Amino acid sequence: MSDKEHRLIAYELHQASDMRLSTAPVDRAWMDATPQRAPYRCLPLVIANQAGWILCSPLSFTAYWDGGVAKENVQIHFDSPSGTMDLAGLFTPIVVSADAPNTGAHTEARVSSHFGSGIVTFSIPYLFRTPRGVNLWVKGPTNLIKDGIQPLEGIVETDWLPATFTMNWKFTRPNCSVRFERGEPICMVIPIPRGLSEQLEPVYIPLDANPELARRYREWEKSRSSFNADLAELRPDAVRRGWQRDYMKGLTVNGEQAEEHQTRLHLREFTQSEGDETPPA
Repeated sequence: MSDKEHRLIAYELHQASDMRLSTAPVDRAWMDATPQRAPYRCLPLVIANQAGWILCSPLSFTAYWDGGVAKENVQIHFDSPSGTMDLAGLFTPIVVSADAPNTGAHTEARVSSHFGSGIVTFSIPYLFRTPRGVNLWVKGPTNLIKDGIQPLEGIVETDWLPATFTMNWKFTRPNCSVRFERGEPICMVIPIPRGLSEQLEPVYIPLDANPELARRYREWEKSRSSFNADLAELRPDAVRRGWQRDYMKGLTVNGEQAEEHQTRLHLREFTQSEGDETPPA
């Protein structure tokens, strides 16, 4: 591919300095809060955290859904320009509440109840272009847990579509208030090859049909079971190690090194460009 064919372009529909795209960070607050930050030992989870670019909420607000299907059944209450709620919209700022707040005075077109049915919609200020044959998976920030509301995901053919899309979050239960803070990640975009899943031929095969793989798997299974048993019995060597690091190091139980292995992703940040550098259609 040429340099242009590698470009992921975000055409700016208007000035959006408060909704800039950035590489997704590896850290998550809930992971930091666990004993010994144990979730960071799970490399697949850590890699998934970083596997795209994020957009953040341009302002702070609270949304309430009473359970109805109309647009009006979702109430959105924005903080005042000073960063605090108007007295007209005063409420207890907890993540989830059974009490609906009063109507706030401020409005913001980028966050709305556009579809009804308990859905909060964020407008995205970019029209994306991906290389030919590459879709954009539009989703919530990976492994970022938010009580009371769930990000809705979509896959968009951004190599040809001359239109933008929205990011939507759906309440998971009625009579619920959810708080979004300014700068909080609300959307993650990940390029994926179009048609790859359809090109694959899914089959079931007994493990023993592949003797070498079966042998290596059983060696791993035995090693894992033995280590967990030693850890449960507080045997010094297992306690000192804390956890097995073979996968993190890209190693098999026998110390064989994987030909390709990643422990960190190094996505590039978006940079400013004035020219039209659309990938070939």
